[in-house]
Amino acid sequence: MRRVQLFIASSLDGYIARKDGAIDWLFHDGDYGYRRFMRGIDTVVMGRKTYDLSLSFGPWPYPGCRAYVFSRRLTGETEHATFVRGDVKKLVQKLRRRRGKHVWLVGGAELTREFTAAGLIDDFIISVHPRLIGSGIPLFPPNSADWSLRLVSARRYRSGLVQLRYERAAT
Repeated sequence: MRRVQLFIASSLDGYIARKDGAIDWLFHDGDYGYRRFMRGIDTVVMGRKTYDLSLSFGPWPYPGCRAYVFSRRLTGETEHATFVRGDVKKLVQKLRRRRGKHVWLVGGAELTREFTAAGLIDDFIISVHPRLIGSGIPLFPPNSADWSLRLVSARRYRSGLVQLRYERAAT
């Protein structure tokens, strides 16, 4: 069965971006398992702000992947993306019924909160950067969920980054 995976970077103090959305504090000195992770997915889900940020990096950054972008104002499709709105559960149910690789919940914060509150994330792969940024957009806002997770792996890199992989614990 296809799994919904949150693969995301966080500062040590729990932020995924500065208040203005900037991610200038992220390490860019290595792959940190990204290529291997990408081989296991064929679908990405993201919010419109994250989609816009993704496009600013140059060519489509998710080769071989179809994107579903939650947006209140954009509709239709592009070469790589289908714009959707409404209930996140319905989209995930539809994606789980399809054959394919896993689904990457790319972000942003609002969509991650909705997926977390709805219990839709199967795997949490969080790359914790040894950096305190003081304030910003939290990885998990207060009251987003109350879940038990099981640590699957923890990998330490020379840069000090630690990648934690959790899955939802059986209830």
